[in-house]
Amino acid sequence: MNVVIVSKNRELYALCVEVLAELMATESVLMADSVLGTSVNDICLWDFQPGETELPDRIEPSRLRNWYFLLQRKHLSALRQHFGIIEVNTILKPVTRAALRAFLGDTCQRWKKELGSEDPQVSARTERDDILQSLIEANLKLQEYDQERTNFLARAIHDFRAPLTALGGYCGLMLGEQFGTISTEQKEVLERMQHSARRLTRMANAMFQLSICQRVEGRLNLQKEDIRDCIEQALHEVSPFTEGKRISISVDVTPPSDSLTFERSQLEQVLINLLDNACKFTPRAGSIEIRGYPFFWDRRSVQMPSRIGDRRSRQTVEPNSFRIDVRDSGPPVPAGHLTKIFEEYTSYAGGQDRSGGGLGLAICKMLMHQHQGRIWAEPTTSGALFSLVLPFQRTELAILGEQESFQQVAYAI
Repeated sequence: MNVVIVSKNRELYALCVEVLAELMATESVLMADSVLGTSVNDICLWDFQPGETELPDRIEPSRLRNWYFLLQRKHLSALRQHFGIIEVNTILKPVTRAALRAFLGDTCQRWKKELGSEDPQVSARTERDDILQSLIEANLKLQEYDQERTNFLARAIHDFRAPLTALGGYCGLMLGEQFGTISTEQKEVLERMQHSARRLTRMANAMFQLSICQRVEGRLNLQKEDIRDCIEQALHEVSPFTEGKRISISVDVTPPSDSLTFERSQLEQVLINLLDNACKFTPRAGSIEIRGYPFFWDRRSVQMPSRIGDRRSRQTVEPNSFRIDVRDSGPPVPAGHLTKIFEEYTSYAGGQDRSGGGLGLAICKMLMHQHQGRIWAEPTTSGALFSLVLPFQRTELAILGEQESFQQVAYAI
């Protein structure tokens, strides 16, 4: 059996040679511009580039099982459209040693077993069982590699926070004129530096929380707090953006009819993320509206909470939660992405992507879930509307959260 690599990328060729050498002793590893002259049992690796890679118009299914296409995610549809099928072996770029080894290991093991079996029926049954087992093993290996990568990122982000904290502290000392008087211009620059350092720190904290949220069990530091203080603090944090773009802010908050219990720093982070998102997409001289009011929320309903016309399982006029709406005059969220923008590390294409790369809004969703609340985006014809509800009474206090110190958690992973 030969291994043919249809590519002009020398680095990719070298990686494939190293991986295949670890998996099996191949007769030869070729680098070619086509697969002409290869046998049905040969493994073929295609470096697929739409418009550049010449693919055969017709292909035998028996050959396709030993063909692997290395391509960018955005080129998946072009490859499937060419062959007219979905079941194509694909490895997404950038190609890692772990992914290449996991996928090619299946083919190599199947090839070795087929050499020792000459009975077609036995070979077919063995192939079916091997395919299932290979899928299970490949999936497990990829999960292991993903967890190792997540652990590495958590430790790296933890170390990244220390210099940011120091930077913010030095800015504070200089603003306090601990090293001498400063001019008005210097003060303005230092304030912007300190604000940027705080923003980077919040982003690092958010990435760290996403990395460990499903593996660390703790308790939120729940206290009775005034929601209006959280809104004011969040507005103060984003004031450089609102002032720079001359965005008008309107706040209408009705005091809660009952005391709210939450962790202030966490809820402030939710509001800051929402306002950051609104400031980013609101045009110059635009507007942002913030509304807060007591609200009845049917927690058993899977539908999006509604202000009017909601069907209640029992007749009541007593609100059981507090709702906050953040509306801006920027572009609306596409209807097909109203729920996707809250998923981790996901985004939709285009310059009007409000998901923030699947970081800011994903953190909001995680924190609201920890508080047994909910956050969502509503369909609108103009502007964007994000809403959240925070319950007055909690069903349980022991919930998932990240409460241990970053240093203890980072080195316990």
